[in-house]
Amino acid sequence: MAKRKRLEAPSTDDLSRIEAEYRSETRDRGALAPIAQVAADSARAGHVQTSEAREAQARDRSDAEALRAARDKGLVMLDLPLAEIDADDMMRDRIALDDEEMAELRHSISEHGLRLPIEVYALPTPKGDQRYGLISGYRRLLAVRALLAMTGEARFATIRAVLTAPATMGEAFVAMVEENEIRSGLSHFERGRVAVLAAQTDGFADTEDAIERLFASASKAKRSKVRGFALIFEELGDLIAFPKALNERRGLRIAQALRSGGAGALRDVLAAAERTDAEAEWEALENVLKEIEAGPTDPRRGGRPKAEKPAPVVVRIDDAVNVWADEDEQGPMIRLPKGTSPLIVQAFIMDLKRIVENG
Repeated sequence: MAKRKRLEAPSTDDLSRIEAEYRSETRDRGALAPIAQVAADSARAGHVQTSEAREAQARDRSDAEALRAARDKGLVMLDLPLAEIDADDMMRDRIALDDEEMAELRHSISEHGLRLPIEVYALPTPKGDQRYGLISGYRRLLAVRALLAMTGEARFATIRAVLTAPATMGEAFVAMVEENEIRSGLSHFERGRVAVLAAQTDGFADTEDAIERLFASASKAKRSKVRGFALIFEELGDLIAFPKALNERRGLRIAQALRSGGAGALRDVLAAAERTDAEAEWEALENVLKEIEAGPTDPRRGGRPKAEKPAPVVVRIDDAVNVWADEDEQGPMIRLPKGTSPLIVQAFIMDLKRIVENG
């Protein structure tokens, strides 16, 4: 059996010698082993966080992401300085504001604050201090600006706003029109005007596309009226001085005259007439409209030609009773002479009923 070697603990001198040799061998690589060096570098780079701190940091990141998402969806309210909002970056649909209504709005905001925020979007390129463009809330913004000028109070220096990010200017126009239609309806002329102006942006293909999208929730008849007033704005908008006086009936007469080829005559009278007020302007227009309506329609100019109304048909029943067959806007009608006996009327109706039932 081999004799085992007896191990002896190193002496103090031996330990000193070993330590000196290790230091001389690792002088160029640093005094720490690689894993120890990595740990030291990590310790210097940042302190070790507790689990509670890591959870709080994760919640902060989640809250920040949720805030950005809510802001993009228009769910976040901001208090914006008035000077940062450009009310005219986008063409407005309104052309006139009622002074009495604006005074009532200023009084309401002064007494009760702004109940409904305005809607803005970030300008692609800021204009000096202005960083936001206005979508809806034009009257509210003007009212708060007026209150700041009148009172100088700090509470009117900012306005509550919702920041949204419309994909196109077309979407912004739709939002503006919808808000005004719901809260304070636009006039017929303003509807036609905004459709034409919107069509001039990149958001719509043409005026027809603008009308269909801006007034998508409106009835077919209402969109037809908008088309008429859009035509008026296109042909006469630069000459009409009192567009608010054009009610539905007047506007539709002008639109029909334009479709019948009367644009030149209407422009001539507007350019020459002395118009001191709305009624004077309408009187000048109506004189030309009557001439256009009385004359023949040029089919090359578009519009529906006037149908010749047939003369009433008179059928003599006997020496005492004549029956007239005529037609109005509601359809054909049969008229008996005044004073006809109710028994004759009833018998006539029963005979007519039998004829209809038997085909």
